[in-house]
Amino acid sequence: MPMTRNTAPALPRLLLLMLLSGLAACASPLERCVSRNTSEYRAVARLLAEVEGNLARGYAWQQREITMTQWEDCPMVVGHRDGGRHVVYRPCPREVSHVERYRVAIDPAAEMRKRDYLRARKQQLAGPAVRAVAACRAAYPEQSAPRP
Repeated sequence: MPMTRNTAPALPRLLLLMLLSGLAACASPLERCVSRNTSEYRAVARLLAEVEGNLARGYAWQQREITMTQWEDCPMVVGHRDGGRHVVYRPCPREVSHVERYRVAIDPAAEMRKRDYLRARKQQLAGPAVRAVAACRAAYPEQSAPRP
């Protein structure tokens, strides 16, 4: 039964979610606590690093998905008049996707405003993040000690 374009990616997404949930289960309670309570700080820090990189380079990076048709040999079972069967290979199309990274011009003034905002936001979030990490370490002291 042929798969439609909408149902084909569902299986890889499901596998990815299962893998990520499995990795989350491997994290210690301390790591989960710290991750959960510092997610916004880490997101702002990541965005700030990206904006600062854009300003240093003078351009930003963007990505787009490119889909092409690639021909490959596909097996087909062919029946003979005498009732026997054998496999032959025929060319068939296959959709292949890859991500292309390309440069995009930036507005330096807008990027500087974004940088200034993100720096201020990161500074606002730093105190609560430090307190959250300290609270997590207090809640899970046996995992906070360095291992030999």
